[in-house]
Amino acid sequence: MKAQDMLPDGQNQIERNGTVIRKGTVGAFLVNVKTWSDATAEAGQRADAEHDIVEALPALRELGLFDVLDVRDDRLRALLEAH
Repeated sequence: MKAQDMLPDGQNQIERNGTVIRKGTVGAFLVNVKTWSDATAEAGQRADAEHDIVEALPALRELGLFDVLDVRDDRLRALLEAH
């Protein structure tokens, strides 16, 4: 499957089992994890990133991301498991 098979051009989101999954969800999650993990980032930036990480979890779980990928960072794993 190619990305355009999942979400064709012009379509920005799908709904699965009542969960809205937007185009870019996985990419945004990865960027937010980098910010959240960066000890040199401002506290406010890290807090915003954490909020966005938690907010994206239903969509990421619906996609099955964590069924095929393991989170190696202990702190991040604990955050995900707490939500």
